[in-house]
Amino acid sequence: MTENKATVWEVFIQSKNGLAHKHFGNVHAEDKEMALQNARDLYTRRNEGSCIWVVKSENIVSSVPEDETSFFDPSNDKVYRHPTFYKMPDGAKHI
Repeated sequence: MTENKATVWEVFIQSKNGLAHKHFGNVHAEDKEMALQNARDLYTRRNEGSCIWVVKSENIVSSVPEDETSFFDPSNDKVYRHPTFYKMPDGAKHI
């Protein structure tokens, strides 16, 4: 048997210019050009996107759910960051 050298790449697609990229899934490829082509072929067959990012899965860093309390705790003491801290003026619409 031959050894599979394909790397897993995470795919992020921007649906329209100016909008945020969203994670769509992943593809297997040997290099970045092949990853882009595979992502295009798999996730944008009907012109769903305007830009594609591919990132090696091994390069993504994530927080760990077990560390949720200590990792996110510092933001809980800053009440001014919560939208409930502000009062809306009576004449304000669509905010």
